[in-house]
Amino acid sequence: MLKDAVSRRRLIAGTGALAAAPFAAALAPRSAMAAAPMLGLSEPTHYRFKLGDFEVTTISDAAAFIDGPWPLIGGNAEQDAVDQVMRDNLLPTNKYRPGFTPMVVNTGKELILFDTGNGERGFVPRPQGGWLAAQLAPAGFKAEQIDVVVLSHGHPDHIGGVMENGEPLFPNARYVTGAIDYDFWAGDKPAGGLKLFADLFRDYIVPLADKTTFLEPGEEVVPGIRAMAAYGHTPGHLAFDIESGGKRLVFWGDCAHHHVASLVRPDWHCGFDVDREQGAKTRARVFDEVATDRVAVSAFHMPFPSIGYVERRKDGGYRWIPHSYQLDL
Repeated sequence: MLKDAVSRRRLIAGTGALAAAPFAAALAPRSAMAAAPMLGLSEPTHYRFKLGDFEVTTISDAAAFIDGPWPLIGGNAEQDAVDQVMRDNLLPTNKYRPGFTPMVVNTGKELILFDTGNGERGFVPRPQGGWLAAQLAPAGFKAEQIDVVVLSHGHPDHIGGVMENGEPLFPNARYVTGAIDYDFWAGDKPAGGLKLFADLFRDYIVPLADKTTFLEPGEEVVPGIRAMAAYGHTPGHLAFDIESGGKRLVFWGDCAHHHVASLVRPDWHCGFDVDREQGAKTRARVFDEVATDRVAVSAFHMPFPSIGYVERRKDGGYRWIPHSYQLDL
């Protein structure tokens, strides 16, 4: 019996040592174990979904932070009012990150690119922006596959990707833009800061005039894609109504520049608008239309993937609702 008792004590002691081993290891110095390295931020750069018989891909062209939103958004309002809207929505008051989001629509017959991002000479310089040329391949496209390049307006962050190393990036494409906007940027009117934008337009877009179709609102890019007037941001700024198989999407270009401030108060001026009063009227009208129709929106400057819906608020403003899975059903 004495022998059995000794054996039991040894078993219990041995079991206790095994149980304590993990705790001892945890308390031991970690000098021999290297910490895992920090990997840096990682975010998607393209997003794809079906729209009826069409396939739509949005591609991120930049992820830069800029100062604001005030006074770029709400320059006609008190800074405290704009800052309070940011705080109410858990956002910083001094920095924001707009999307810069070109879109490719595959109709089954043609590949149509809406806006070309910053390129080499846009608002957001490389490496912070101008990603479209490099992001086409990861998104599944080649530049030579693009059949139509649609330009919503002539600002550098929308036309900057047309050229690469002095040559058209899309060698087989024809171009579509608004007649009014083309005449404005190609003419003699732009002055001051706008002259720099006009210079880029004349360098990049005017040489392609013989390959360009000039649209009026209501006219089609191709069947199922129709131009809509969205004047104010630029004199001939266009949005586009896209419909296939009973599904609808509005590409509204630059009808909004901040996913909260622009929608909560459409009457707040945008510093990027050529005609700020007209821009405010256009925002109110377009927001009302897409909220009433409950239609999906591709919004160039909303946070990537820049797809969502607009909800009318009881106070008279609007709210951006990012797409989750509605278009995947």
